[in-house]
Amino acid sequence: MAEMKDVFGQQPHPVEDDLYKEPMRKRRKSDRDQRFRAFPSVEQSALKEYEKLESRTRRVLSNTYQKLIQSVFLDDSIPNGVKYLINRLLVLIEKPTVDPIYIGLFGSTGAGKSSLINAIIQQAMFLPVSGESICTSCIVQVSSGCCAQYEAKIHLLSDQEWREELKNLTKLLHRTEELGREEADAWNRDEAVEEATWKLQMIYGNGAESKNYEELLRAKPKRKIPTSRVITLKAEEAEELSIKLDPYIRTQRRDWDGEATEMHIWPLIKHVEVTLPKSDLIPEGVVLVDIPGTGDFNSKRDEMWKKTIDKCSVIWVISDIERVSGGRAHEDLLNESIKACQRGFCRDVALVVTKADKLHLPEYLRERKAGNQAIQSQREAVLERNEMIKLQRTRILKEKLKRKLPADFKVLEASDLVYTVSAQEYWQQALLTEEETEIPKLREYVRKRLLDKKRRTVTKYVTEAFGLLLLTDSFSSTQNLPNEHLHMSVLRRFAEEKVELLEKAIGHCFACMEQPLQEGVRTARTSYRCMLRACLVRSKGNQGFHQTLKAVCLKNGIYASRTLARIDLNEALTQPIYDQIDPVFGSIFRTGKPTGSALMPHIDAFKHSLQEKMTEIGIRSGWKYDSCKKNFLIQEISAILGGLEDHILRRKRRVYESLTASVQSDLKLCYEEAAQITGKKACERMKDAIRRGVDRQVAEGMFERAQERMQHQFQQLKTGIVEKVKGSITTMLTLASSQGDGLYKELADVGSEYKEMEKLHRSLREVAENARLRKGMQEFLLRASPSKAGPPGTSL
Repeated sequence: MAEMKDVFGQQPHPVEDDLYKEPMRKRRKSDRDQRFRAFPSVEQSALKEYEKLESRTRRVLSNTYQKLIQSVFLDDSIPNGVKYLINRLLVLIEKPTVDPIYIGLFGSTGAGKSSLINAIIQQAMFLPVSGESICTSCIVQVSSGCCAQYEAKIHLLSDQEWREELKNLTKLLHRTEELGREEADAWNRDEAVEEATWKLQMIYGNGAESKNYEELLRAKPKRKIPTSRVITLKAEEAEELSIKLDPYIRTQRRDWDGEATEMHIWPLIKHVEVTLPKSDLIPEGVVLVDIPGTGDFNSKRDEMWKKTIDKCSVIWVISDIERVSGGRAHEDLLNESIKACQRGFCRDVALVVTKADKLHLPEYLRERKAGNQAIQSQREAVLERNEMIKLQRTRILKEKLKRKLPADFKVLEASDLVYTVSAQEYWQQALLTEEETEIPKLREYVRKRLLDKKRRTVTKYVTEAFGLLLLTDSFSSTQNLPNEHLHMSVLRRFAEEKVELLEKAIGHCFACMEQPLQEGVRTARTSYRCMLRACLVRSKGNQGFHQTLKAVCLKNGIYASRTLARIDLNEALTQPIYDQIDPVFGSIFRTGKPTGSALMPHIDAFKHSLQEKMTEIGIRSGWKYDSCKKNFLIQEISAILGGLEDHILRRKRRVYESLTASVQSDLKLCYEEAAQITGKKACERMKDAIRRGVDRQVAEGMFERAQERMQHQFQQLKTGIVEKVKGSITTMLTLASSQGDGLYKELADVGSEYKEMEKLHRSLREVAENARLRKGMQEFLLRASPSKAGPPGTSL
């Protein structure tokens, strides 16, 4: 069948290879119970019920699969409908329990990301920490699992990826002429030159910075690089793994003269995955991600930096209490996080203010407004100050989010947008109680997020499985009803009409982008010189900026390092357009009432109209005596359109980034020309080349082309949605029709599996009600329990 595609947007398993595949074995009960150790007893009970529902559903699906395989095992040809059914069963059986929840800790140097993760996982010095210097040199993912040991996997750049970076590093360090003393000093102070020199020396030793690309290709690294490009470390205890891991992920000082061979491969490390065994504090299915604040000079690492941000469903912007009130770095982090809500999977952004125990009491009392209640202790001052920061930063963050996101975006309704935490006090509790450090509050947030996702995932899984068993049972019991063919034709025509209406509705949604795009382009044309100047001007003039600017050009307008703010000329030039389109773009991909520019509510309305028509036709056609057919159609349309939402979310990143991608493409020759400039006053000449190139491209319609490319991406998305809906609906109706030529055959009796699946489907409501009752009881007991007092010895 041409339309024989999995309704979740995936190709079904090839029948020739996987039709007789053994489904994966279920998890042992003891292992399943261990997964819930991080939850209190009330939440454990709910999770166990959902886990039991899911496990029993998988067993029913597996039994059904085995019966079908046995019934067609000796057949020379298998009808397409049966192939579809077997493949769908296998996909459901092997579907992951819950996709991981990625929580990104996004912050700049010294903000305390690693210290916060250490406190959350209850391991004081697990990840490297240090006052103001950079400690974690790459993306580090921390999760828990059912492994018996602590384990870390260090993923390295491939040989090709390192060659690409090596070529750029040597270009950056290449000097074609002798420099005077002042120019040489400025060169050596250039941040990009220091970074490139450091990386080459780490891999190849002192003097590597003076060699060319070909010489370094022939040079032998100081340490042997594993061919697998993965280094695996294991340990029985957390401290043991921490000691092994530290040299790989800690950024050492540039004057460091130690001999740890692990440090020699630091520039090759792409990212690190750490797995804890059966954590009592972080549940399996949650991944805490330590994300550096600025990206990376290497293209692959920088792309991974963006993708990691985009796959996070939650982003915590980490800022220490002394830097939270301003600064470009803090604003850049917030802006990048909000963009993740637009282009990625992020649905929740919060500001986590670290080191919230730090306060100089005499200074605070002097600046505190008169008339307030008298402060009796350092602890009272800290708590009061923290509450003030929460109120102030919540208001500022909410206003910022409202400017960029639609008014009904869920994060705007969050009760907690700002947390004030202290990892140090969590361990010492000399000033604050454990609860007042708000580390337990963050853990509770993580647990609730996972519990909610588990509930939604299992509900969807059981419902989808029930629809599939309805179809399976109907394969064996299908009977020709009067006027069946006529009624199916009516339903097919109705579906075609509704698809046309859906196509128009999608076009209307996407057309809402036209006006803000036009306004953004007009603004960009008048303001681009100011935006460009802001990126190219430095407070110290060109001193120490020459090679950094060259690095920007070598990377097509983008430079990311671990110490400087990220430079992205393409993003800066298109920012006026994004300022105009962001609220509308967010509205298109939001969930809510089917009005205005929202896309998903129109798809939901399409689903409901089809389901209502199916019910109506089912009653008229006699399906009341064959409820399997009606129920199958209703359940299957939900599965089809549920998978469509995932497809849209994956594609929206490409749509959103099409503006900057277009500008970067148009300016590629300009960047290449500027990168070739050397000699005296090279920095100023490079700036002039960039300005001229941008002026020329703007005059030739650079921003208008960017607008056209984004509109083209929207058109492609619309076409893809309509084609997927048409194909899936056609397949569904063909399968449901008992008149299909050669579609059905006598199959094994799955009546008992259907009855068990029906019971499981009914159990969903009971499990949800039990969870609500337990939650209500827990909240009552918490309100009735006395609050904890502060730690002793906290008075003035």
